[in-house]
Amino acid sequence: MDLFSYRASAEPGTKLLADRMRPISLDDYIGQEHIVGPGKLLRRAIEADKVTSILLYGPPGTGKTTLAHIISHKTQGEFVRLNAVDASVKDVREVIEQAKQIKDLYGKKTILFLDEVHRFNSSRQDALLPAVEQGIIIFIGATTENPFHYVNGALLSRSTLFELKHLTHEHSLIAMRRALADRERGLAFLPLRVEEEAIAHIAAMANGDIRRALNALELAALTSAPEADGTIPLTLEAAEESIRRPTVKADESTQYDVLSAFHKSVRGSSDAALFWFLYAVEKLGMDPRVFLRRLTVACSEDIGLANPQAMVQAVSATQAFERIGWPESKYIVAQAILFAVESPKSNAIPLALARVMDAAERLKSAEVPLHLRDTHYSGAEKLGHKGYLYPHDFPGHYVDQQYLPNPIKNDVFFEASDQGTEDKIKQNQLRRRQRKS
Repeated sequence: MDLFSYRASAEPGTKLLADRMRPISLDDYIGQEHIVGPGKLLRRAIEADKVTSILLYGPPGTGKTTLAHIISHKTQGEFVRLNAVDASVKDVREVIEQAKQIKDLYGKKTILFLDEVHRFNSSRQDALLPAVEQGIIIFIGATTENPFHYVNGALLSRSTLFELKHLTHEHSLIAMRRALADRERGLAFLPLRVEEEAIAHIAAMANGDIRRALNALELAALTSAPEADGTIPLTLEAAEESIRRPTVKADESTQYDVLSAFHKSVRGSSDAALFWFLYAVEKLGMDPRVFLRRLTVACSEDIGLANPQAMVQAVSATQAFERIGWPESKYIVAQAILFAVESPKSNAIPLALARVMDAAERLKSAEVPLHLRDTHYSGAEKLGHKGYLYPHDFPGHYVDQQYLPNPIKNDVFFEASDQGTEDKIKQNQLRRRQRKS
């Protein structure tokens, strides 16, 4: 095939380089040694054609579809592929019905590969579940989203979850060099003169997405003009034009993870808290209000009375954001974040709440002690609603008396820590207990 005919065949509808170079055996598979390396469970299952229902979860271009492709070549059963974007309940039921017939007539299994399973809504997943439970089909799902957010619990529990990790630029280099050396499926039939800097740039920009790297390589090769001697230079400039810095995908799972990382960083790292906040807002396009809400909660959940001013800073930053907007308010928000991270920490408030809820659950109903009941009506004293001691009439504006219901009258819920201003509260609690004893 000459260059002209090759380019003519590379019209929409023909297979891209990434599809042509897709491995059909585990020996050619790149990366993910933690699940398909020698002796690993999934590798043994694929080689023995004993794959059970599985979920493949990982970023784009990490080999989920390729693994399904390899399984389709290894299995002696039927292999059916559906895409969750356009597959309907009717499509699923047709596959199940065909699988029943194949099993009854020929004793053969059917493997259903469902790509982008996170786009399969609950009703469609429900249609699939009975067939998986009965062993009519073996289910393989692939998703870039957290399956615990998008896959029905029942279907998830009947599948083995395999998480595919981000690949590296070295993995992309391996894939591109294979394509450049392969005459049948790759680009070796072209008289390419490849600059090392060119494929290094593509590998770096692909960020571990082999499919993206191969398609960029093909685009650079097909759009580069031959020189006088007939060779086609694949230069750094061509590589830079064929692949751009990827837009970071801010899917729901990513947003949850970044928000979680931010909150956890507020507990221990100013640098990380600032990074996750700005990364989320500037790169992922997330709303700063989400982080201000989480920061305000953290100021009570993780700092509390150890530094009550942290809450003031967070609320003030929220008000400033609403008045000033973004990006001018980033300095104010950063100040509130740093104030919170560098504050002494205490989780006494959430611990107290948990103890109170536990006590309330145990009690079921609580009877108010007589001396605490309302007395603002005639006849209250006749009902025994008396005996309340007004704390401000006593030294230190405190008097020991029962405030809790009888069954839990001696329970202690709030235990102040020795952090920051909460230490003063702790000392006050100790003084009160000493007076009580």
